[in-house]
Amino acid sequence: MNTRNTSARLDPHITIRVSGKLFQGHLAYLDQLVQSGIECRLWPLLSLAHLEELDREALSYLIDGENCRFGIISCPSFIREWMDREKERAAA
Repeated sequence: MNTRNTSARLDPHITIRVSGKLFQGHLAYLDQLVQSGIECRLWPLLSLAHLEELDREALSYLIDGENCRFGIISCPSFIREWMDREKERAAA
């Protein structure tokens, strides 16, 4: 389990726990939660400790939003590794 906090922000925050499966159909709701936190002047932190499965669209959402719209905490190793591989592939 990768527990690094990718955000160094000291702002007040809100933790959004994401568990089970995260697929494209869930992203509108998750984004609504993130946006609500931002509107309340809270830095959203996505806790992915219990996330077991996600699709490529959800992975892209996490990659694109990390450190600019939200932070990620308690990220399982398989998700972090997949994110890192996709970032490297996009940079190539």
